[in-house]
Amino acid sequence: MAKYILALDQGTTSSRAIVFDASGGMVSAAQHEFTQHYPRNGWVEHDPMDIWNTQLQAIREAVARAAISAGEIAAVGITNQRETTLVWDRASGAPIYNAIVWQCRRTAAQCDALRAQGNAEMIRQKTGLVVDAYFSGTKLAWILDHVPGARARAEAGELCFGTVDSWLVYQLTNKRVHVTDVTNASRTMLYNIHTRMWDEELLRLLDIPRTVLPEVKPSVGVVGMMDAAILGSEIPIAGIAGDQHAALFGQTCFSPGDAKNTYGTGCFLLMNTGSEAVASRHGLLTTIAWGIGDRVEYALEGSIFVTGAAIQWLRDEMQLIENAAQSEALAWSVDDTGGVVFVPAFTGMGAPYWDAYSRGTILGLTRGTTRAHIVRAALESIALETRDVLVAMQKDAGVSLSRLLVDGGASANNFLMQFQADILEAQVMRPQNIETTAMGAAYMAGLATGVWRDKAEIARMHAIDGVFSAQRDAAWVRRKCALWERAVSRARNWLQPDAGAE
Repeated sequence: MAKYILALDQGTTSSRAIVFDASGGMVSAAQHEFTQHYPRNGWVEHDPMDIWNTQLQAIREAVARAAISAGEIAAVGITNQRETTLVWDRASGAPIYNAIVWQCRRTAAQCDALRAQGNAEMIRQKTGLVVDAYFSGTKLAWILDHVPGARARAEAGELCFGTVDSWLVYQLTNKRVHVTDVTNASRTMLYNIHTRMWDEELLRLLDIPRTVLPEVKPSVGVVGMMDAAILGSEIPIAGIAGDQHAALFGQTCFSPGDAKNTYGTGCFLLMNTGSEAVASRHGLLTTIAWGIGDRVEYALEGSIFVTGAAIQWLRDEMQLIENAAQSEALAWSVDDTGGVVFVPAFTGMGAPYWDAYSRGTILGLTRGTTRAHIVRAALESIALETRDVLVAMQKDAGVSLSRLLVDGGASANNFLMQFQADILEAQVMRPQNIETTAMGAAYMAGLATGVWRDKAEIARMHAIDGVFSAQRDAAWVRRKCALWERAVSRARNWLQPDAGAE
């Protein structure tokens, strides 16, 4: 029996491939970054062929480094940056426009109009989402409206729409399969998470032809075969989930009330709510956690747009650090931020604020401010934004969390993890394998192909590496949070809708 799983982790700044063995151990990995495009203020794009070519390169390198053959790989699992929107020619597979990235704010004005027309509550009830430029639906409408001839071609059945998972499956199967899974579909603002169907009322509202939409599949199950030309023989593609859903699965958050936070380009906090789709009253999203067979489980989610990206900004644009790892030592080198507060709202603010017109702000600067203070403030902002979401989540779910499971690249930063525990007044638990996004995709693909029997077997493999416990008192937490809330109030509603944010 084939004993390896190949997980594809297609992210916002890089494409990765990881080979896991049947014990859940990482055998090899490969990663390739690709170019970010910012054609206008607030716009973010990717070249779809960059996504595909870097992913293909990572696949071949990871398998070569593992020194295994395609015949030894039981299945491929895919996890992807969500909401990023692509449209391509059904016959040739050629994209008709760049991918519009989840961070892009170009459709903020259209979302304002949808809310002004009284559609927000209907959309929330059907999709679990707030009306925001974050999601795929308005991005797809923008492409159809702005690329010459696109709408007519879409109505004629000549074009395919997809999130990144759909794009990869289409390419991996040599243009034979056009699908998505329930998690990615639930992030489009076009999919009814209760009926689990593309919603006709939403399609009419955004003027989306049904002909462009992919078929929606469970997260666990074979959807097609990776073409033999890629690695030498066909391999089942057997697991698909958006990155945060995959991380929830990879953290084995299988019971209602289990929660995890992924620290990546943004931060994404999800709580499993089981078979119940809990409606949020505090600016969170209700989303499908995953689908297995005919059943789905749901989650509450808070999405923070810019966290790790703020550290990249300090490195690349401000040149305050040489690499992300250096931020930890700098943060420890000072006792506090010296009164500096950094609100990294570079592309607006997500949960629980949902303010497309906020912008990045650094407050409290004095002549004595050093780069260490600014770097520490950037790291603290990640934890403070996470706390905002977790407070809202606990109110919605009616539970009080005593622990938070963490993953993603920045979870390796011990300063950040300790500060997170302090500001939450709760335990923060980091697994031995922080590659839980890719691991979740691998678990799903392995479940579908018999590598693992059930979720209980997977849970037994999950090992914790570090536990961070709160070391500060409640008065300190109140002071830090009050200062943060003042800073957020300064950053909010900075732009006017006619100042280029749309």
